[in-house]
Amino acid sequence: MVNKTEITPATWGVRSSFHSLVALLVASVVVAVLSLARDGSRFRPLPDDGASLQSAAGATTSCDLFSGRWVYDNASYPLYEEKQCTFVSDQVACEKFGRKDLGYRHWRWQPHGCDIPRFNATWLLERLRNKRLVYVGDSLNRGQWVSMICLVESAIPPNLKWISYRHNHSLIAFNAMAIEKHARVWSDADILIFNSYLWWLRPEIKVLWGSFGSPDGIHKMEQAPRVYEMALNTWSDWLEVHINRSKTQVFFVSMSPTHDRAEDWGGLDGHNCYQETEPITREGYSGSGSRPELMRAVEAVIGRLRARGLGVRILNITQLSEYRKDAHPSIYKRQWHPLSREQLADPTSYADCFHWCLPGVSDVWNELLYAYILRNRSPC
Repeated sequence: MVNKTEITPATWGVRSSFHSLVALLVASVVVAVLSLARDGSRFRPLPDDGASLQSAAGATTSCDLFSGRWVYDNASYPLYEEKQCTFVSDQVACEKFGRKDLGYRHWRWQPHGCDIPRFNATWLLERLRNKRLVYVGDSLNRGQWVSMICLVESAIPPNLKWISYRHNHSLIAFNAMAIEKHARVWSDADILIFNSYLWWLRPEIKVLWGSFGSPDGIHKMEQAPRVYEMALNTWSDWLEVHINRSKTQVFFVSMSPTHDRAEDWGGLDGHNCYQETEPITREGYSGSGSRPELMRAVEAVIGRLRARGLGVRILNITQLSEYRKDAHPSIYKRQWHPLSREQLADPTSYADCFHWCLPGVSDVWNELLYAYILRNRSPC
């Protein structure tokens, strides 16, 4: 079952309690859980557990999965069709909302010196039997969750999967074999995937010292990087108290870059990702949509966790995503509010250069996660 809960605090307040993790770490939170029932008759047997990557010569090797290039591959990509994904979100369904240039779906991430294992939905579902895979983060993590649903749902019979909406759509559940009781909490998950970046791009955030319900609370504006560090430290404290180190693998997805300034990659001033149809090919490219100081804060906190014996692996999707200026929804998504005449006259003014079309970049993030699960490595 997959549950997704979105919580949006009324203010940018921050509390200093372990129990305030959700309000502290992100302003908009997605909690998504994938778990399976015990009935083993629904899926095919597991293939051989090829836990290592293969080099071009066929030898077992290890390599940096996050260093590589995008290769156009219209033979094996996309891994699914948008129209075949029953539960794709209108925020990322670019073809549905009029995008005609669909080349963004055919790019494959190729690490230098090795290949990513081919995604096998049946194998993953079997590996996760009686386990829970949980995404906790912002709308970008929600996009990765939707990607995972699209990647695995073809292996689940139609009568054993559905989405339900509850609590005025604040809870959306993707159900596979109906075992809701396993998704009540995520502190005992087998695999936890966190992210938090997009909401910290504003220069300042209002911090609340005290309780939301207390009249004695003190509000203070702080620089966003400082508040981000505070949030990460509270997240770190929460993990130390609640995570079962012998069971749970923890991942933190690095920052997902934006493409709001075409001049970063040599485009026209004032333009953005709108009408971009090709990836950036300059190796090592980094644009103004990435904030290295925020990732340094993540690395520092995770380093301290590792020193205390709690392994957290960084899923470093930043560089590979930096190249994909072509893969954002741009104007091809559901518009939640009517567009003004001025906006319609200038599509760049409302282009979404933050999220990612599906099929697309978020699928590759999950392919990299799949590679780690396939190798069954300890998060340490």
